[in-house]
Amino acid sequence: MKSLFDSEVYREILNRIDQLKATDRGQWGKMTVGQMVWHCQVPLKVAVANKPNSKKGNLLVRWFFKKSLYNDTPWRKNLPTSPFAKTTEAKDFTTEREKLRALITEFHQLNNRKTWNPHPLFGRLTHEQWGLMQYKHLDHHLRQFGV
Repeated sequence: MKSLFDSEVYREILNRIDQLKATDRGQWGKMTVGQMVWHCQVPLKVAVANKPNSKKGNLLVRWFFKKSLYNDTPWRKNLPTSPFAKTTEAKDFTTEREKLRALITEFHQLNNRKTWNPHPLFGRLTHEQWGLMQYKHLDHHLRQFGV
């Protein structure tokens, strides 16, 4: 399993993002490419901010989905999107892509962070699990758009 904390993987993800074009269409789902690059920022913002929260998360989601965040099995197509990370608004692809690239870099540079607050939905994650999860989410959506 690849981690976004690995420098080679980090460069691979940025290269794949650079291959996206504003005219790309998803192979599944309803998001435009602009909405997808906006959507991919949400979990990175959660990780980078590392804000304490009192939420326990959704026990059902944690029980059934958490392990799939950091294992080698690709996520299936058309998984439901959290309302928090969903938009129906048009998003400017170029602007959102640059924001995503900056967040990926900021996350990658957290490789030495020792303390992680619980994820608001999935609860406690190890440092390693944060890196694996971020890679897997980005990979899922980059595959969705053919890169």
